[in-house]
Amino acid sequence: MGVRAIVDDLDGLIRVGAAAKFLGVSSETLRNWDKSGRLIPTRHPVTGYRYYRQQDLEAFLAAAILERESE
Repeated sequence: MGVRAIVDDLDGLIRVGAAAKFLGVSSETLRNWDKSGRLIPTRHPVTGYRYYRQQDLEAFLAAAILERESE
């Protein structure tokens, strides 16, 4: 896979800090959710950095709100 293909694959993905801010949690919380399987990021194929898709974050947030409301 060439460098351009890797860059194209990352278009539209959100880094950990921005994803944490969007969800209102810390970056460490996102890392813990990854370890527990609660919210799985996309990994950069070279660096291994975590990235999130906007639609995954929105779906996760909506599910969390519904869960909280049903308690």
